[in-house]
Parts: sequence; structure tokens; C-alpha cells
Amino acid sequence: MRRTRAYARGAAAPDEYGTSLPMATERGELLAQLRGSGFARLSAAQAADLGVAGAVLAALAPLWEHLPHDAYLRDGGRYRSRRHGSFIAAPGATPGAVPHRAHWQPTAYNALHGGLLRWFEPLALELARAPAFLGLLALLGELFAAVRPTPRWYIEAHQFRIDTATGIGRPTPEGAHRDGVDFVAVVLVGRRGVRGGETRVFEAQGSSGVRFTMQEPWSMLLMDDARVVHETTPIQAEQGTGVRDTLVLTYREQGFQAPRDGP
Repeated sequence: MRRTRAYARGAAAPDEYGTSLPMATERGELLAQLRGSGFARLSAAQAADLGVAGAVLAALAPLWEHLPHDAYLRDGGRYRSRRHGSFIAAPGATPGAVPHRAHWQPTAYNALHGGLLRWFEPLALELARAPAFLGLLALLGELFAAVRPTPRWYIEAHQFRIDTATGIGRPTPEGAHRDGVDFVAVVLVGRRGVRGGETRVFEAQGSSGVRFTMQEPWSMLLMDDARVVHETTPIQAEQGTGVRDTLVLTYREQGFQAPRDGP
């Protein structure tokens, strides 16, 4: 297993898959990394060993081909498309969808788009009801509850496509940030025809971190949102129009974020 290579913000580091953040090889090591460093990374094979049905989930990837454009981008861009859904689940139980609701974050966590009630189109029923998708939500909820016990998780699921049709695509236009939840999972669904898109994870209360590029479909990054901040650098086309597709899942114990939580 490769050793983590720490770097200061702004320092150079290789843009190569697998050089900077060690993969968790089993459940115990995954939990140890989450408890110790506040983040852990899994290859698709390692996720499958934990019970993620990657081969079945791959059949849902075409659902990323038909995402509506994000109408709320304050930088005027049209490089991001997305859908959104919300679920509640007790650890180990099958998540239940809740009526479609707006996505909201306080400005303390998202200075660019915080304070807005953003009504994105709902997840397609083919995804929201897929046993493999619900199984992924449940599995991650159980893992996160092993780090921080809770009677239930309030889960938000975000389908993202970032494209280069109009030039540069920005996966995180708000920059390095936290999401205001307990845990975050970033799952790479696929990428094609792009360069860039380097993921960076920093200590929330420090200046060191790691950087790497997610390349393998259904590999994932798991993060303790209170302990780390994260961002992904812009993508550019290698040829034609390139895309980067992800599934971002957030888990929060104290209900869904809403305007009552702050400005």
C-alpha cells in the first residue's frame, strides 16, 4: 500500500492516480482511516469487497447523459448539470425517499451559492428506486455510523455532470469547502476526454493535505466533513467535449439543512 504524501496548500504534487492517498483495503482499515485522518479512498474493487454492487451500478451510468443544466450557477456558466434527491435511513436499513425538496446550504459553507433555496430536478425513478443505489446509500450509512453512531441519517444525493462544451468546467466553483454535514462520499461514475479534475483534501484546521485524480469508475472518496475541506480543480477538453460524472452523497444526523440553520 502506498504511503500518503502530504503537501502544503499551493505546493506541487504529481497528477497521477494512486500516488498521494493510500487505498483502504478492508473495512477495519477504512474505519481506521476515517477516524484517524478524516478521509479514506476506495478503488472500485475495494468498494466491491465491502459490498458495493459496482457492476450493477454501472448499468445506471447512462442516467448521467440526461441531466438538466444547473440554473443557479452565479458565475454565469453552463458547464454543470445535475439532479437531486433526499432520503432518510437508520444505519443498516433501506433508505426511504422523502418528498422532493430544495437543496440549501448556509453561506458559512458555500459562499458562492449559500443562502439560496435551489430546486433541482429530482433523481430519475430508475436511479432513486434502484436496489443497487439504495444498497450503496445503506452501506455507506452503516460505515459512517460505525465512526459516529447515530439513530438515523438524513441523506442528500447529487448527480453531477461537469462538461467542457463552453470551455473550462468547474466541479467546485465555490473552491475548497466543507458541506455542513457529517460525512461526504464522492463517487466517480466516469470521465472521458478531459484533463485536470484533480481532487484535493485538506485538514480543516491545518494547512497540509493530499491531492490525486479520480480516474476509475465507481472508485470513491469518503470524508468526515467536520475534519477536512475538499475541492476539485477545473477540467479541460482533451478532444471534443469532455465530461466528468460523479455521484455525491452527504450524510447528516441533525436533519436536512434548511434556512433555520443560519444565513
